[in-house]
Amino acid sequence: MKYYLIAGEASGDLHASNLMQGILQHDPQAQFRYFGGDLMAAQGGELVKHYREASFMGFWEVLINLRQISKNLNQCKRDIMQYNPDAVILVDYPGFNLRIAKFAKQAGYKVFYYIAPKVWAWKESRVKALRKYVDKLLIIFPFEVEYFKKHGINAVYQGNPLVDSLVEADRDETFVKSNELSDKPIIAVLAGSRVQEIKHNLPVMISLAEKLQAYQLVIAGAPSLDMSVYEPYTKGVDVKIVFGQTQELLKHSVAAMVTSGTATLEAALLNVPEVVCYKGSLVSMLIAGMFIKVKYISLVNLIMNREVVKELVQFKLNEQTLFNELNSILPGNLGRDKMLASFDNLRAILGTKGASERFAKEIVNALGK
Repeated sequence: MKYYLIAGEASGDLHASNLMQGILQHDPQAQFRYFGGDLMAAQGGELVKHYREASFMGFWEVLINLRQISKNLNQCKRDIMQYNPDAVILVDYPGFNLRIAKFAKQAGYKVFYYIAPKVWAWKESRVKALRKYVDKLLIIFPFEVEYFKKHGINAVYQGNPLVDSLVEADRDETFVKSNELSDKPIIAVLAGSRVQEIKHNLPVMISLAEKLQAYQLVIAGAPSLDMSVYEPYTKGVDVKIVFGQTQELLKHSVAAMVTSGTATLEAALLNVPEVVCYKGSLVSMLIAGMFIKVKYISLVNLIMNREVVKELVQFKLNEQTLFNELNSILPGNLGRDKMLASFDNLRAILGTKGASERFAKEIVNALGK
């Protein structure tokens, strides 16, 4: 069968690639075409547009790029019609994908939505579109089952695919030597995968280099970006940067500063105590504050329904507050042990590996019927 997938960011590329791998287990003749990234390309098929050409974040950023977004939407619609797939699989990325869901459903295609929009956090009106234009909604957080059921959608939960993506290898000296790192304990700096996130968050994070001289700060370079994005902020600062090795970096780190997103859950699953940081443009954050209705911004706290990791958002994120919170979870401090115990509970809630393959089976079986 023919599958058309759409992922609009690094995390979507990761989960879509694992889903494709699972589909191939149940449909060895599967053919793929997609908007996505390098990880999806590694699974075969044809990449139509890379997510780095189509990823815009924040209200203001979206507004000033509306013309390009419209062009991308039209290109995607034309390409779907030309390819004529058996299934359209939308991976997260709701601003774009919900428009494609409506188009694809009205055009007669079978529509699957993998990793539901976070409608429980904001824009709950999107539930209507999911109910109307999506044939099967595949969700990755256990608390979403009851939420969508309440809204008349029998969503499918098969575990969290991030568990499938965790690096198996133990810590070793190869990582340290190959990246020319020192013998000092590592604090990982995950400043996001978009230029806007890095612009607002990275300067505050690496400002701690002077106060943490017993440690080395190492930035996880986003795979969709290059050194030129980071250089304006790192020049003259004692930090290192490694690309394409985020999980390896986390496994070698004693703690992390993490921009809110999938990476907060990734760090927790890898047992790395963290402080969650998030700054955005003032306009975008003011508008977001009017609509976001959840208590927490990090996936860790949302899943646990309590504050496990400290969240420093917008004006609360500054050099002193970040230093205080990070210091409280470094080795030898009680806050660290408490957080690690909570991470054990989190892993138990999210369950075992194999979620990507189980979700893939749901899709293939649904098409068979």
